[in-house]
Amino acid sequence: MNLHDWIDELCDTLDLDAEVDETLLLDLARDVAHAVARPAAPLSTYLLGLAAGAKGGDPAVVEELAERVRSLADGWDQPATPDEPVAAADDLGTDAAQDDLDGATDPLTEIEDLDELLGRDPEPDSGPDSEPDSGRDLEASEEE
Repeated sequence: MNLHDWIDELCDTLDLDAEVDETLLLDLARDVAHAVARPAAPLSTYLLGLAAGAKGGDPAVVEELAERVRSLADGWDQPATPDEPVAAADDLGTDAAQDDLDGATDPLTEIEDLDELLGRDPEPDSGPDSEPDSGRDLEASEEE
């Protein structure tokens, strides 16, 4: 089965009497995927179909609407490429976040404090005689 046969069967299944220009739709999906984002391709062709259906579904209308979608995609803002400057950290408001981090407690110290509270050795022996910590220290302290 080829693509055209699939489309014919799909139209029958969906009870659609429509002429489908596979090349137009696939080219449009490719252009949108490259200019906007891959997930935008099927969504854009779906919305094109809704718009075309609302306007009668004439092939000339589909072509005109597809051209509008393509023009929108061609002018869509792209993320910065390596050749383009990326926004400075100050523009992104990261200085305030860094100031908050500068005054924060060291997360590793907090973990060691938690180990002390739980009665665990923050640096268990790593020698061959040591057993992996199975939480027995915690269980023993709870029984006492």
